[in-house]
Amino acid sequence: MSASATAGVDGADKADAMAPYDGLLLVSFGGPEAPDEVMPFLRRVTAGRNIPDERLETVAEHYQHFGGRSPINDQNRELMDALETDLKARDLDLPVLWGNRNSEPYLADALRSAIERGLHRLVVVTTSAYSCYSSCRQYRENLADALAEVQLEGLLIEIDKIGPYAGRSAFVRANTRLVVDALRGRSDVADDELAVLFVTHSIPDAMDETSGPGDGEGRLYQEQHHAVADAITQATHATLGRSFSSEVAYCSRSGSPAQPWLGPDVNDRIRELAAQGCRLVVVAPIGFVSDHMEVAYDLDTEAVETAAEVGVELLRVATVGVDEEFVAGLVDLVLERAAEARGEQVERGPLARPSVCPPGCCPNLREARPALCGSD
Repeated sequence: MSASATAGVDGADKADAMAPYDGLLLVSFGGPEAPDEVMPFLRRVTAGRNIPDERLETVAEHYQHFGGRSPINDQNRELMDALETDLKARDLDLPVLWGNRNSEPYLADALRSAIERGLHRLVVVTTSAYSCYSSCRQYRENLADALAEVQLEGLLIEIDKIGPYAGRSAFVRANTRLVVDALRGRSDVADDELAVLFVTHSIPDAMDETSGPGDGEGRLYQEQHHAVADAITQATHATLGRSFSSEVAYCSRSGSPAQPWLGPDVNDRIRELAAQGCRLVVVAPIGFVSDHMEVAYDLDTEAVETAAEVGVELLRVATVGVDEEFVAGLVDLVLERAAEARGEQVERGPLARPSVCPPGCCPNLREARPALCGSD
């Protein structure tokens, strides 16, 4: 666990450390938990995009491969427990709630639950660490929808959010340690026969081009991933005394084949690396917080099959999940957000993103919709 942000603080000050927040809301993508939930879930995810059921059924097969149950909700329950454990270890009294964008428990229901418990202002932590429309602004839009729904019922609550945290030190350190641990004892493979692929979810090129503030240069999604991958590579080289190659690759491409998406695809790179004489491909899913469907199917199933076909060993690194340092880092960011909400000066690192998104940040390219926790 990282050093507590409340170490050396007395009881009264600890009680005020989370003010003005009286609850933490963990927000995630959601997923089906039974076979009959798969298609309704996929229809909700793709609502408004005119995607026929025939195409959704292809994606549904990924879920049916695992009995129609996504692992993401169980992982969110574990993360809730881990956050509560860290908060209690610091003597911080902050209840943790959970809401999903696309499956039960839905966000509006989570807000109703918070209000029933007498909570007035929540701080949101999402299970998405990076900046682009689908990773940040879409969460903010869904929060705005949920808040509008409960306000129609006469219910009132305030919501703030921590910013994207991919560049924060705890996230980078935890991922670095996982890569180092995976590579320890692999001196049987020479550096020129080893490659590390830092894998993340592909997105449309247009979404990447517009990721970041409206007055920025865009491509923030790619930039963040390359910065995290470079930091992990340098630290791993230094720790293990090695000098292997590494790069960012992508998985989970969807949509029309005519629409450009970010690449290279992880399976294509495995094939190319095998042809170049690589013996060991290390897959580090830094774009994901936990081992949900994109990891379980796209990496642990498809990428494993690809590696077997071309005769290379594939070593999959764990996601940060409920790693103690990662979880403690999230709680540190909540404390930082609380201090900011109280009007205190907050020091952030060079890769930190603001908690209040600037104008035009990661826009919705299909339609203009209200979004919370931003300046537009």
